[in-house]
Amino acid sequence: MKKDIHPPFQKAIVHCACGNEFETFSTAKEINVEICSQCHPLFTGQQKIVDSRGRVERFRRKYEKVDQNSKGKKKKQ
Repeated sequence: MKKDIHPPFQKAIVHCACGNEFETFSTAKEINVEICSQCHPLFTGQQKIVDSRGRVERFRRKYEKVDQNSKGKKKKQ
């Protein structure tokens, strides 16, 4: 590695939106995140949909029509 071209590697504090804070190492002094291991559904076992742009709601509205149409049709055998 070349000397004096890399940023310093230091302790950093990570702040989560849920209020959890922990220390790690990074080139930044502070890091802000939306989801951490304390509030992520994979680690907590709770179903939680994090949707900041309304994508989930648009998906549900779009495929709600498809689901209603498929229930009305009978299967041919």
